[in-house]
Amino acid sequence: MSDERGVAGIVLAAGSSTRMGRNKLLLDVDGETLVRRAVRLAGEAGLDPVILVTGRFREAVEREVEDLDCAPTFNSDHETGIQTSVACGVAAVPADSGAAVVMLPDMPFVTAHMVRTLMERHAETDAPLVVSRYGEVNAPPILYGRGLFGEISRMRAGCGREVVRRHHERAIHVDWPAERLRDLDRPDEYESVRRALAGAGAGDLP
Repeated sequence: MSDERGVAGIVLAAGSSTRMGRNKLLLDVDGETLVRRAVRLAGEAGLDPVILVTGRFREAVEREVEDLDCAPTFNSDHETGIQTSVACGVAAVPADSGAAVVMLPDMPFVTAHMVRTLMERHAETDAPLVVSRYGEVNAPPILYGRGLFGEISRMRAGCGREVVRRHHERAIHVDWPAERLRDLDRPDEYESVRRALAGAGAGDLP
């Protein structure tokens, strides 16, 4: 049984969007910017608090979500890699949170239902690690129990992959359709995803 402590959300929004050529966090997808959508979905899923890790575009990103319930925290080392943003987010998780879900704003096919499912599996099993799996690929959102926070803070690279590898035998995997893994790094990817969501209706995704 879970210890019933709350689950925090960590939304990583500190990147420089180098490959996109502009701030992708403010790109509009189905009538909403990527960062606003991620923060909103985290709250709708029941994550509390929602910690928004910012970096290069700190001021613009914070303005975009200023009316949403989230706690921005600035990663002064954001240029050294995403692992520092994960560590920054973990450091901001309050002591009464028993776990945290790490999310990426540039994965617009992730839904609140998916995040809630991770939380439910954690509550049912008390597993220290609940991982989203898209086909054969592990990727966010990923739930980490508090017992793994120290390891996450010491990661050398990546978005928790080495922690997932070390603890794969203790992890619970939740399978999602492989197409939900689509993310946005380049202009052509943005146009493709924007058209797909405009046709399907992002709000209709289960």
